[in-house]
Amino acid sequence: MREEKDLLGTLMVPDEAYYGIQTQRAVLNFSVSGKTAGEIPHFLWSIAAIKQAAAEANRQIGALDEQKASAIVTALKEVMAGDFDAHFPIDIFQGGGGTSTNMNMNEVVANRASELITGKRGYDEIHPNTHVNMGQSTNDVIPAAMKMTSRMNINQLLIQLEELEAVLSEKSFLFSDKVKLGRTCLQDAVPMTFGQQFGAYRTQVSKLRAKMAEVSEEALFLPLGATAIGTGLSTHEGYIPAVYQWLEIITGDKYTPESDFFDGLQHGDFYIEFSAQLKKIAAFLSKMATDFRIQGSGPRAGFNEIIVPAVQPGSSIMPGKINPVIPELINQIAYQVIGNDVTVTMAVEGGELDLNVWEPVLLKVLFESCSLLSKGIPLFIDKCLKGIAINEKVSARYAEESTALATIISTLFGYQVGSRIAKTAFQQQTSVKQVVLAENLLTPEQADYLLDPMNMTDPQKSTAVIKRYQKEMNIL
Repeated sequence: MREEKDLLGTLMVPDEAYYGIQTQRAVLNFSVSGKTAGEIPHFLWSIAAIKQAAAEANRQIGALDEQKASAIVTALKEVMAGDFDAHFPIDIFQGGGGTSTNMNMNEVVANRASELITGKRGYDEIHPNTHVNMGQSTNDVIPAAMKMTSRMNINQLLIQLEELEAVLSEKSFLFSDKVKLGRTCLQDAVPMTFGQQFGAYRTQVSKLRAKMAEVSEEALFLPLGATAIGTGLSTHEGYIPAVYQWLEIITGDKYTPESDFFDGLQHGDFYIEFSAQLKKIAAFLSKMATDFRIQGSGPRAGFNEIIVPAVQPGSSIMPGKINPVIPELINQIAYQVIGNDVTVTMAVEGGELDLNVWEPVLLKVLFESCSLLSKGIPLFIDKCLKGIAINEKVSARYAEESTALATIISTLFGYQVGSRIAKTAFQQQTSVKQVVLAENLLTPEQADYLLDPMNMTDPQKSTAVIKRYQKEMNIL
């Protein structure tokens, strides 16, 4: 162990650690969740990229000498490569709006940069605050890194959504001639096709993907340069344009300063929007998963109209039982994401006065939600969607036997006649077609084409068969 000092006194720090006393205090103060900042995909990389851009900018404007800047940049590149992951031990939950994580980075980089120059660690040559943190504050570095992290995680999620849309499009085409009974309020409705069902899913994913792509673009606006409260205090002349130029070189993305730094530090509307889109994706996925669970229920005493792929036995006591475990997984992911959205809302609402200090919990729940969806969607695709099959015999029978087919009779003969036919079919446990033929409302040929469930799934076909009937009966 080695002894280090700060304004509160002295503390022992592990001798092998590249971090220092402020990190050690945070480890002792905040170890509650067991999850560190390093477990947030791309977060530490984003902080290091910001500090590299700052070092390059300060070197460019003459605020940081060449030797120090070069050592800091080299150390940051090593951090970005993952060489020092073990030296970021702080729990993601922490007070101070992320100050501990920012100082953890400053200490690691200062020790490593000093080591590069002098051969030993310590802050005599490179200081965490004076040099590594030059022109920065936790208050602008952490939210800027959060938005950069958001963009990288969103872009990964967009790839998953694109694949999901493609699979749903394929299923929509494959199932375009597979008729099913539509249902509203969990009761029989008029026929439709499974292609139409899966086509609606595809359309929803397309809309969700477009909205999430907009959020990714919003993440390009950063509060970097605001420093403590938005005034930019402690930055040198020329720093802000230079730091954004270097950030583009380092990341390949054209980040831009927020139009109002005070707004950028105080208000978390971006996080609410990001979380809202995650919630919308989760809610849709859960709805689709629930549809599959209902339509695949049975197989002897349920709907049994689609076949959900079996991926594991479903009971420890009932042989042969198979559960829809992948759809159930998606439901649970959705419940967590929707719960996380409430946390985001509260954390943004609680951003009192001139700074929102709740970045740690925002980080934790936002990227938990993003990660759950990014990992859950491929599982849903590979272990459920790709193998979904239609029980055509059962589905066709449901469509043919539904009393909802009386809707076409109502169109031709009036609502009262259609209602009577439906009621009779229900009471006699027979089909609408059989009742219509028994009452001589239609000829067998007319009943065949008017009451064909597939014809009812297509507006053009349904209007054509009505027109044909009217012509045959000489009805204007």
